[in-house]
Amino acid sequence: MTQVETITSGADKAKLAAAALLVVGGLAAYFLLSAKGGLVQWSALLALLAAGVVVFFTSESGKSLIGFGRDSWREVQKVVWPTRKESLQMTGYVFAFVLVMGLFLWLTDKTLEWVLYDLILGWKR
Repeated sequence: MTQVETITSGADKAKLAAAALLVVGGLAAYFLLSAKGGLVQWSALLALLAAGVVVFFTSESGKSLIGFGRDSWREVQKVVWPTRKESLQMTGYVFAFVLVMGLFLWLTDKTLEWVLYDLILGWKR
């Protein structure tokens, strides 16, 4: 059964709301500052987005996301990656299997076509 995580702390809710407002404020600033020039627009957007990200990562949701990322990275490091030789061999096996299966399906199709149309129905093309 999947466990649903809810935000219970008022301070945590405030942090998430502040992060959302900073992101929305960054987007609004980008469009409202169009008369000031591109440098001012992009600076305001990037600064407010960065502030929103920082505030988000100080919340419990942000901290759990960071923990999830760390756990995921540890799991990726445990993966035993195949060597180049093993990769090429497996790729060759897959290509050979696809070729053999394609040939088998083509022969099956042509055999069924011959049986149905030529022998049973008597249609000569």
